[in-house]
Amino acid sequence: MYKLALLLLAVAQVTPARQTLFTTPFTPAEMANKQAVVETSMGTFVMALLPDKAPNHVGYFMKLAREGAYAGTTVHRVIRYGLIQGGDPLSKDPAKSALYGTGGLNRLRAEITTEPMTAGAVGAVLQPGRRDSAGAQFFVCASDQVALQGQFTVFGRIVLGLDVVQRISAAPATGDRPNDRIVITSVTIRDTPPPVKDPLVEAPALELAAYHAVLETTRGEIELEFLTDRAPETSRQFLRLAAAGVYDGTAVHRVVPNFVLQTGALAFRDAPLTAAQNALVHNLAPEFSNVPNVPGIVSMARGDDPASASTSFFICTGECRALDGQYTVFARVIRGMDVVKAIGGSPVEGETPKETITLTRVRVVK
Repeated sequence: MYKLALLLLAVAQVTPARQTLFTTPFTPAEMANKQAVVETSMGTFVMALLPDKAPNHVGYFMKLAREGAYAGTTVHRVIRYGLIQGGDPLSKDPAKSALYGTGGLNRLRAEITTEPMTAGAVGAVLQPGRRDSAGAQFFVCASDQVALQGQFTVFGRIVLGLDVVQRISAAPATGDRPNDRIVITSVTIRDTPPPVKDPLVEAPALELAAYHAVLETTRGEIELEFLTDRAPETSRQFLRLAAAGVYDGTAVHRVVPNFVLQTGALAFRDAPLTAAQNALVHNLAPEFSNVPNVPGIVSMARGDDPASASTSFFICTGECRALDGQYTVFARVIRGMDVVKAIGGSPVEGETPKETITLTRVRVVK
């Protein structure tokens, strides 16, 4: 639904006053390796700026941000898991809500390239039918929007906080106007920081064993310890996915009474993955062992191919000894077995719970 052409990004057609289009005063070196930190009342997201693709758009955005022009503006338009739009200077004034989407335009000549209009792309808003009408307003794609490819200037890309963008896009709205003001409190330009090393990537199995995972569900908490001596790489991958929020918002999609409950499948996640999250997902080589599948044991689910396990996992709620040696056992429940039994006893239609049971969050603790 949200991939329909998303209508036109600027609202009313207005007759612009004639003015000189902006040319960046910044050198390529002054715009290189820059990020914009956008703080909103619903969270913070960070965009990498793309001066090699759109130097004048980047220069104008940097100029406005450093002048504090975005502080107090709002995200005035949302399309659920489609896009968000903001930056209109008129949106600082609630009394001008009827004009939101018409302000701050007609300052930039188009710089349209082949930069893909995929999730996280930051584009310049245009007036309908006016290619050179961009200005202060911008939109962020919360998911891939191929229908917009080649029609708008992409001058940035989200590198942190796409989940925040998606959450904003799903805010309650009337039409495409959020019911509550979503305020952009500040936009700060900074140098791109050096990459942060993931401590889970190279940690030896002995160190990984010090980590636990707390599964926060709509029925209560379940805490897991990892069998890193039996399945070190599966344990590592589960921890990395959990730390990145990949499991957050997934449903318990399968319950077999006195046998297993299953969750973690991305097909049952309530929001699309960010690009960074999606990059972590891959199939796992099996790490079969002789650990018996008894109540509280956690294993990766898979298809017919032994190397097809990815994100989905199951917890034994009863004796599952028929599964011994066929699935990678990587963890056991050390707290919350009462929650496991409660979920395992939920009413079902076939193997589908009648009531929605959600893995709201997985916390990695040490």
